[in-house]
Amino acid sequence: MAGDGTGRLLAISDLHIGYQENRSFVETLRPQTPHDWLLVAGDVADTVADIEWALGLLAERFAQVVWVPGNHELWTPPADPVTLRGMERYEHLVDRCRSLGVLTPEDPYPVWTGPGGPVQIAPLFLLYDYSWRPEGLDTPEAALAEAHRTGIVCTDEYLLHPDPYPTRAQWCAARVALTERRLAARDPDLPTILVNHYPLVREPTRVLWYPIFAQWCGTDATADWHLRFDVAAMVYGHLHIPRTTVHDGVRFEEVSLGYPREWKPRTAPPALRQILPAPTS
Repeated sequence: MAGDGTGRLLAISDLHIGYQENRSFVETLRPQTPHDWLLVAGDVADTVADIEWALGLLAERFAQVVWVPGNHELWTPPADPVTLRGMERYEHLVDRCRSLGVLTPEDPYPVWTGPGGPVQIAPLFLLYDYSWRPEGLDTPEAALAEAHRTGIVCTDEYLLHPDPYPTRAQWCAARVALTERRLAARDPDLPTILVNHYPLVREPTRVLWYPIFAQWCGTDATADWHLRFDVAAMVYGHLHIPRTTVHDGVRFEEVSLGYPREWKPRTAPPALRQILPAPTS
């Protein structure tokens, strides 16, 4: 699979189309050339029907769509007719994506050969393990207790079920081990674009208004992946703080749209982020 010499590799995340303003925004998204690819870094929507609608629309417009799940896709909301939980829900979404021609973390890693390439695109599904705790909170139990005390608790605690794993941290560990093996076996001659809902390093979470929330944002287990796997750029979302940062010389792109109350006040209108060819400014 490859891009064309005139195409661009674009990215976005956290579309949250349950909000009408966001759904309307998604309806405006179109490629600039017939060869543009789109990376979707999770949190498309909360229900299977909405996820399928959005990814289907984008797959019709872009030459290739690559999706990774966010925490919202893995929720089992009471209002969703699809009541699958945990791994079964994820596998169901993978099946729906394949029916739309959308690539997932369960598919072979595609190669982008358009401008800025060739690079291997690795969509990841890793979760979090409560290791990003505030200083002085030495255990996950202590960090979670402090979150409940302060009222800053991620809805995952109620709607994201880890079945068949006993805990979300154990599901995370299994996904990290599986993904690490796949990345180690990749083509060593090609750099990578890693796409995950969560950042691979903790640094981007330092600007959160509520530092206690970082425990639901990633894992220490991936702290050196941007160095180990020849990463040209790391694409993520989840934080709803769209920006470009550099860590150890590697470009990290937070590409979220976010909730209407977050993106509407911004001076610049929301837009797809160009990953390749790399922006010059």
